[in-house]
Amino acid sequence: MSGQALAQLEGVREDSGGFDLLAPDGTRYRVDVTDGVFDAHNPLLAGYVAGRRVVAFMDPTVDRIYGDRLRAYLDARLEPGSWSVHTIDGGERNKTLTAVERVCSVAKASGLDRHGVMLAVGGGIVADVVGFAASMYSRGIRYIKVNTTLVGQVDVGVGVKTGVNALDTKNMFGAYHPAHASLNDPALLATLPAREIRCGLAEIVKMAVILDADLFRTLEEHPDTFLRPGGGELETYVLRTSMRLMMEELCPNLREHDLARLVDFGHTFSPVIETAGGHRLEHGEAVAVDMALSAHLARLLGLVDPESCERVVRLLHRIGLPVFDPATCTPELMTQALHSSWQRRGRELNLVVPTGIGKADFVRRLEDVPAEVLRAALEALARDGRTS
Repeated sequence: MSGQALAQLEGVREDSGGFDLLAPDGTRYRVDVTDGVFDAHNPLLAGYVAGRRVVAFMDPTVDRIYGDRLRAYLDARLEPGSWSVHTIDGGERNKTLTAVERVCSVAKASGLDRHGVMLAVGGGIVADVVGFAASMYSRGIRYIKVNTTLVGQVDVGVGVKTGVNALDTKNMFGAYHPAHASLNDPALLATLPAREIRCGLAEIVKMAVILDADLFRTLEEHPDTFLRPGGGELETYVLRTSMRLMMEELCPNLREHDLARLVDFGHTFSPVIETAGGHRLEHGEAVAVDMALSAHLARLLGLVDPESCERVVRLLHRIGLPVFDPATCTPELMTQALHSSWQRRGRELNLVVPTGIGKADFVRRLEDVPAEVLRAALEALARDGRTS
């Protein structure tokens, strides 16, 4: 195919079964949306692994809920002796190089060769660990994600990043390693606790604030989406819209050559909030606090009107997400977060702030967030936290 023809196909294309992405650098991958991913009659997963040795990983909780169904599916669809299923510890504290080495060790002991597939079944942490292991094992092999959490389906499951925490820093080590397949079955979300759903909704709010006012209004009208039975078409709209927006935003800059990314909204202060808090807050909860703080900074800097700022904070409240964490939302730690982001983003701050509902921009320089403005934003955040 000619370069001109390839360019015409670049972007994200949606169909009834999911999304195809073709990036300008030639990277392509698909994210499938399916029903009954572990039902014996569903050929999707089996088709992606046909003829290859499979080593699957899940955390103990996912194993308890879905392990028997996964084993029965693999037993019914794959050759005997061609697959195995193993558990790895979940939780942010276990997202480490040690966990990656353990995955590689299990894969080697299971006879996984360079044509084999690592299968990650679970949320973002399992996907990150197994994906990073796959990127290094025999200099890179295929891996597949079956995303069982809302964060996994709308965020981790649609991108190409893998990584682990190290040196007291979130995702310090990692790789861009597109999955061979990423499978989303919305029915898997039914077993999630409310806290996990809210964490996923934080990532959906992120996309709505920066890109889609209609999605934001839908969440305002239905802040309990995914938290009550019978979501139906509403949940399908929210899920697929979030996936599409994320993929469209990632596509032109898949490997982050440009370090100014709108999808980093909520991800400037949250790494320090998570780490300094000993991972007491889940990732989505820390992102919610970050978004509320960023909205107040935008208001104080004159970049967004007070009503839009209030709507962002109020929506996070109504979903049940925190907007303030007294232990970590201090001027000292949040200043440290700004400096860490500035360094990580090539010595440019690129703080994403809303400029309206469905619109966002960057505060590009560190000096554009004066200490007194940060302090005032934190004081406003503390008041918001007391009224939640």
